[in-house]
Amino acid sequence: MNITLRLLLGFFFIVGLAAWFVLNVFTEEVKPGVRQTMEETLVDTANLLAEIATEDMPSGKLDTAKFAAAFERYRAREPHADIWGFKKDSLDLRVYITDVHGIVMYDSEAQAIGQDYSRWNDVYLTLHNEYGVRSTQIDPNDSRSTMMHVAAPIVRDGQMLGVLTVAKPTLSVQPFIDRSRSRVERAGWWLMGGALAIGLLFTWWLTRSIGQLRRYAREVSLGKKTKLPEMNSSELDELGRALAEMREKLDGREYVENYVHHLVHEMKSPLTALIGSAELLDENMPQAERATFTANIQEQSRRLRDMLDKLLALAKVEHRTALEETAPIVLRELADSVIADHAIQLLQRNIACENLITPEARVTGEAFLLHQALTNLLLNAIDFSPVGGRIQLLLETAAGKHTLIVRDQGSGIPDYALPRIFERFYSLARPGTQRKSTGLGLPFVREVAGLHGGEVSLGNLPEGGVEARLSLPTSI
Repeated sequence: MNITLRLLLGFFFIVGLAAWFVLNVFTEEVKPGVRQTMEETLVDTANLLAEIATEDMPSGKLDTAKFAAAFERYRAREPHADIWGFKKDSLDLRVYITDVHGIVMYDSEAQAIGQDYSRWNDVYLTLHNEYGVRSTQIDPNDSRSTMMHVAAPIVRDGQMLGVLTVAKPTLSVQPFIDRSRSRVERAGWWLMGGALAIGLLFTWWLTRSIGQLRRYAREVSLGKKTKLPEMNSSELDELGRALAEMREKLDGREYVENYVHHLVHEMKSPLTALIGSAELLDENMPQAERATFTANIQEQSRRLRDMLDKLLALAKVEHRTALEETAPIVLRELADSVIADHAIQLLQRNIACENLITPEARVTGEAFLLHQALTNLLLNAIDFSPVGGRIQLLLETAAGKHTLIVRDQGSGIPDYALPRIFERFYSLARPGTQRKSTGLGLPFVREVAGLHGGEVSLGNLPEGGVEARLSLPTSI
């Protein structure tokens, strides 16, 4: 089970359990709460009617005639009441009066006159000066047919004359119970749905953030340049920064080890030449030979300087994960600038360089880095072009990308060298001079392309020569 499902189920289980418990308590409290309210009202009603019944007994004897007449008029009323959306068109109180022995003297339903109610709790408790109340199920097969009975003593001059009981069916308040329960249950379902929605949102946010960090770590492990994603949480931000710091330390250690290894290897040849030339200069030799060795020292010294300069430039680019100062760049103007910088080399070798890039083509990026990248590609084309040759700078546009193309008419790249052409310090001998470059120019171009979200490739042309392709997105 993945972490997304675990988080969602765990969150929903906790919230659902709490919601079920609260709703269950609310639902279970609705019915007794309504009945308690009804009982409290019946207590007031019973005591009021008991006082009214006492007024009809001036002789101190129980006489229910006037009370019965008044109650018949009560039963004939039609209240037409609208109670919170429920219509009440009839009155449903039942009243009966017993004497001090519990014998029913009056019953508004005319059902129990003359019967002995002395053992019913409402009458029995009241006759013993206690609170008299009982609840009786009228129909044994119907739990909703309960009648609540509340009694009050009929007292005159300190002497108890009898007991008055008010009864009311609990079914009369059942609609209020049902509606309250329905509302509570409906609110509960809304609560559960809201909890599920919040759980989904929270789980999506957390797993999305974890997924971003996971993708970041995977891309770093593959050696890709990727920017640390922004997290909307201080804890996740701290975790991301820790991953980035770990990556920088590990990369830095491996980077230094690799570079020291390659640098030592590549510096052996020019250093050996320098040491050998310097030792020979100490000997007595003809002036012509001395000039040759002196020129060799100067050439190898320049090679070492170029190697270190380019190595520093490449190291600076390789440690960057994002562009810093971007701006719109007109590609034709960029190419014109690069060609102008190398006009002397082109003139010395009588090489024609054509800029065929359309004037309207633009990209967004760092002008300095793209200038250096295109410079490296053009220098390679110049070095491998024959005297009197031609170099073309073209542009292809497709699928949101501009591809800068540099074509020369040189001898091409040997098949064995194609897989290694972008390795650091790997270089081919230049035609004519057989000199090698630092082997850092093309790796630099690849890093610049990656920073801009593009790519670079080199390949041989069918008709001869090499085509370098630098693809850049039209916008970053």
